[in-house]
Amino acid sequence: MTVALAPDGRQETRTDTLLQRLEWTVLRRLDGLLQGDYRTLLRGGGVDLADLREYQFGDDVRHIDWNVTARLQVPHVRQYHEDRDLTAWFLLDLSGSVNFGSGDVTKLAVSTGFVAALARVITRHGNRVGAVLYGHEVDTVLQPGNSRVHVLELLERMRRPRPPQRGGSGTALYDLLRTGEGVMRRRSVVFVVSDFISAPGWEEALGRLARRHDVVAVRLFDPAEMALPDVGLVTVEDAETGEQLFVDATDPGFRARYAALAEQAEQDLATALARAGADTLELATDDDLLDALLRFAELRRHRAHGPKFPAAVGGVVS
Repeated sequence: MTVALAPDGRQETRTDTLLQRLEWTVLRRLDGLLQGDYRTLLRGGGVDLADLREYQFGDDVRHIDWNVTARLQVPHVRQYHEDRDLTAWFLLDLSGSVNFGSGDVTKLAVSTGFVAALARVITRHGNRVGAVLYGHEVDTVLQPGNSRVHVLELLERMRRPRPPQRGGSGTALYDLLRTGEGVMRRRSVVFVVSDFISAPGWEEALGRLARRHDVVAVRLFDPAEMALPDVGLVTVEDAETGEQLFVDATDPGFRARYAALAEQAEQDLATALARAGADTLELATDDDLLDALLRFAELRRHRAHGPKFPAAVGGVVS
């Protein structure tokens, strides 16, 4: 069974033990640091039109009323009565590449800890969380609930072993995003938790989600994916397809080409996420969970009080 890392670095094999440890350490500290700022952290989507006013710098362009703007020749935005009943969805990439970790912690362990903590933050305030889980296909849709037992069920489903994909084309995030788009009936906060190692074609689907929902792309990564260490002659395996390749990691030229390709992939991913309109939070396998959640809180404050363009925290340039 895949194990998730506890905040002090020890590994937990029981889901309830993991959640209890998070509640007594990370969440208690997080509550004190947020000091009642939960409404800034996660806001419900407005459903009732309250008023119209002229556009001001920093307003969310998604709230522009184009009919009124065309009639008055001055940009106007809609203002809503806030719907305080929040629904959050986790769209979870649990494919083979997420099992990677160059140290003691895998990207899956980081994902599990983040989802556990944030789901309890949300449900402890009476709101609901749902999830769509993707291995090498969508295998679970968990409808929204708001109890601690519901969060435990989500974590158990995340940690169920999934058979490896052999001979396939790898991850297709488009399938995960398309399924999520189909099951979300109302405006929600959506966390797409993935390493975004995927076949192309997901960008448009993410953009559609971001036009209807408040989307945060939680990008998982391991530092070894950015730069190949000098470890001699090694066999590397594609975690998605099982394809193996023998490489000479002592060759400086090879490592330089690897680093250049990784840097280009980073830039392409940052551009794609920004173009889709999603906020971005980066989570590394050597991250501290509390620090990551505080970065998320800062991301949300930036969204609430700053210019309403896609923001990035944790290494992706906005």
